[in-house]
Amino acid sequence: MPSDEEATNQAALFERIGGKPAVNAAVDLFYEKILADPRVSEFFEGVDIERQKAKQKGFLTMAFGGPTQYTGRALREAHAPLVERGLRDVHVDVVAELLGATLDELGVAAQERDEALAIANSVRDEVLDR
Repeated sequence: MPSDEEATNQAALFERIGGKPAVNAAVDLFYEKILADPRVSEFFEGVDIERQKAKQKGFLTMAFGGPTQYTGRALREAHAPLVERGLRDVHVDVVAELLGATLDELGVAAQERDEALAIANSVRDEVLDR
């Protein structure tokens, strides 16, 4: 039988960070940071942010091992117009920085924050169409 620590480590990241309420809070705060940061805010001009938040909540729920809720377009397709507008690694780095800051601000433990950032970084090439 696994120890409590092993069972915790095997639980989905979604559950370890607090489930749906935590993902919702993180996405809401994350987009506040995104929209306030001139390094990346231009990519969200004209975007329906409430719709974007809903898609992001579904995507992160799925990516973090929660109930699959994401029904949006493939990442490569969804981000293609942004790549055409100049989305590059430097912008993805800023997004990761802001996600990390969001998770820190919400009190997510370092291990879970790092796992979330690794998951986010794992789709970098798809987002950047490489």
